[in-house]
This record gives sequence, structure tokens and C-alpha cells, in this order.
Amino acid sequence: MPRRHLRVTGAAEAPLRGALRELRTTLDVPEGFAGDVLAEAERAVVAPRLPAYDATDVPLFTIDPPTSVDLDQAMHLSRRDAGGYRVRYAIADVAAYVTPGGPLDSEAHRRVTTLYFPDEKVPLHPTALSEGAASLLPGQDCPAVLWTIDLDGEGRAVSTDVRRALVRSRAKLDYDGVQRSIDDGTAEEPLALLADIGRLREQLEIERGGISLNVPEQEIVERDGTYALDFRAPLPADGWNAQISLLTGMAAAELMIRSGAGILRTLPTAPDGAVGRLRRTAKALKVDWPHHVPYAELVRSLDPRQPHHAAFLQECTTLLRGAGYTAFSGGEVPDLTTHAAVAAPYAHCTAPLRRLVDRYASELCVAAAAGDEPPEWVLAALPELPKEMAEGTRRANTVERECVDLVEAALLKDRVGELFDAVVVDVQEREPAVGTVQLTDPAIVARIEGGTGALPLGERLRVRLTQADPGTAKVRFAPA
Repeated sequence: MPRRHLRVTGAAEAPLRGALRELRTTLDVPEGFAGDVLAEAERAVVAPRLPAYDATDVPLFTIDPPTSVDLDQAMHLSRRDAGGYRVRYAIADVAAYVTPGGPLDSEAHRRVTTLYFPDEKVPLHPTALSEGAASLLPGQDCPAVLWTIDLDGEGRAVSTDVRRALVRSRAKLDYDGVQRSIDDGTAEEPLALLADIGRLREQLEIERGGISLNVPEQEIVERDGTYALDFRAPLPADGWNAQISLLTGMAAAELMIRSGAGILRTLPTAPDGAVGRLRRTAKALKVDWPHHVPYAELVRSLDPRQPHHAAFLQECTTLLRGAGYTAFSGGEVPDLTTHAAVAAPYAHCTAPLRRLVDRYASELCVAAAAGDEPPEWVLAALPELPKEMAEGTRRANTVERECVDLVEAALLKDRVGELFDAVVVDVQEREPAVGTVQLTDPAIVARIEGGTGALPLGERLRVRLTQADPGTAKVRFAPA
């Protein structure tokens, strides 16, 4: 999970463009696709490998930000005659366009993930695929991996089927519109059921001890000639939509574990020290955390629209460090199969346009559901795939971290010398006068140094901004 989401809008974008271009050069971010990659993409658009099963009669819809065009997932929700619900979830079938070992495949293994900058994205696949033929855009027939998951009346999965299918989305919806139509009662049943199923799945998440962090989206805007910071708190519809993806990822993990071949997204339980550190931060931020209340229960009680809750939720993402990918084959299931935040086995399989591993997970699941052996090209790639994903994820995290630093420097560039209220959230063991502070307003995390004594971990501190230079992309504070 990213530490925070960033968007730069309006006039605030202009002074950052040069620094962002320089950052892409420094990080050796791919600028474009080679000719042979683009040529294969163009051929694949014209002649994809189409499935025999036609599911274009299912009136699917997508839910994404309004400007998104790389649409990985489309869904249709319905009630079952026998009681409970049916979830149909179509995932873009990238393998219908990418030939194993070809230029497109090789380039995807080099890129691993789509990279997101505040002003643009660097896609995993050429846009002719990721924003065109392979995207589940409304009104076009697309090859997809179609999941059909039946749920009982409490939202528990009772059966799973996954197969290749030709699908057609009917509508491209956005979160705000979805929330409004559900709230005012105008949503048709396939969409209205998103709230019913989402709430049931959230309750099951609570029962199994899982947790979803509703981290606010941070937006930098320019007002009256200066920078300001806004938050977009996640809507309930964001969470309900995420529950459908989680449901599918959990079903995928179970399929792969039963078949004896797969690649899971795993996360060990956070050590006690990490939770203790969060307790100190909660105290300093005046977030009430009684000792008898578990961490997951506390997080569910927080309101991301409140600045001190938003700051604490950002810090909670530290417990997700250590997540990785675990591959296995030949029937030897690994010891660790669970993801601590999901509190169940889980796999990444719902974003193949933006993440390399999902294409392989889809192949493994289709084979497992049919009782077939996975394709040889999938099995051959499995041993190296966790390492590739780790390196690609590291690069994506570096891009995000550097962009956060850059945008925050732009936000504060005219406030050097001002005083702020902050919380010390990290102290270096070897240099206790150096650490990290988190501001509650604006919600910024940055390095602090220059004091003469040890920093008080978990306590409030008055700090002075000593540096904020978008050219160097760093913000620095000193004790006041």
C-alpha cells in the first residue's frame, strides 16, 4: 500500500514540471517503448487471442477515477435464486495480447509496474493496449478472465469459477457518482448491491481480524498565489469496491494453494515493537487508543477527514512493510501463505494492466479451475518472479517517495523559517538527535536534525522549517 496518494492540479502543476522531468531522468525511468515493442502491440490489437466463451450478455460496469482509461476490472452483481449473491468480476486478459518471450513480454518484465508521477504515468504496457484494446472500456468487446463467485447470505464465498471469456462493459462509473446514486436510492440493483455485499465483506474482514486502511488522498492545489493541501477522504464506495477485489484475490489464493502452484502476496505479522511505536504516535497525536482495544478496531474507528486521524492513518502504513511475493510449484505449499492485513491467503490478480504478477496469477487460476497444469511459460517464470516484483515495487516506492518529497517541498517553499507543531515519529539509534517528524497540519513527514539533545520519540515538538527546495526535493526541519 502506498504511503500516500498525490495529485497536482491547476496552476500548481506548472512550477513542478521541470523538477519532475529531472526526477524521471535521475531515476532512469523509461521514456517510451522501443519500435519492436510498439510493433508487437499494434499487431496484437488487430489479432488478439480471443476466448471461445461469450459473456458479452453480462451487463458489466467499471468503477474508477473519472480520468482513468486503463480499466483492469469490471463487475456485475446479482442475487441468487437460492439466496445470497453472485459476483461476476472480469479482469483484463493481458495474456491475450502478450506472447511469452516476445518484445512486449520482455519489456513488461523490465518495467514490472506502471509508475505514477503527479503529472503523468509511465505505463507497464503501450497505451494502445493498456488504455485501448485491452482496457475494459465501455462499449467494446474485450478478452477477459471472468470470475464468478457465489456468496451466501452473509457474504461468504461458497463456490468459485474462473475462465476466459469475451466481455463488454456497459458503463464507466466513478466513485462520487456511485456513492450519490446509492445514497439517494437511484442506483439499479447491480450497483446497489455493491453496498450490501461490500458491508457484508467488511463485517467478515472484522471477524477474521483483517484491516483496510482508508488512507486519505492528498491533493496539492494553488490558491491565491500560494500552495495549499487538501485531503480527499475515501468514500464508503471506495471500500466496497475494494472488497470485491479482495474477495477475488482471496479466491485466487485458495485456488492456487489447492492446486499446488501459485504466487501469493504475503505479509508476516507486525512485530510488537512496531505496534508499540504506533501507540506512542497515537498518544502524541491525541488519538484515543485504550489498551484493551486491538489495532484493527482502532483503525476502523478513525475518521480520515480529521487531520490528526489522517496523520495517524498515514503512519499506520508502516505496519505493511515487509509484504512480498511467495511463489511455489510442484505441490509444495510454503509455510507462510497469509497476508497479515487481509488475515487470509491473498494474491494480486486484479490489475494486470498495471502490475506484471497479475498476468501470471490469472494463468495459474484459470488452469487450476479447469484442473489443468499451468502453462510451461508460467512455471518457468515463477522462481524469478518474486525477485522481479520486489525490485519493481522498490522502484515504484522510490518514485512515490521522491515525488512526495518534491511536492511537499513545493508546498512549503515560501515558508522557510516558520514554526510548526509536529510529532517525532522516528529517531535514529546511532544519532538520537536526528529523526523524522510528522506535521499534523499540513500532513507532511520529513527529516529533523540540528538539535543538541535526543529527540523525544512519540512526543509533540515545536519545529522550524529550515529547507524546502523543489530543486533538491527535500524538506528539513530543526527543533525550535
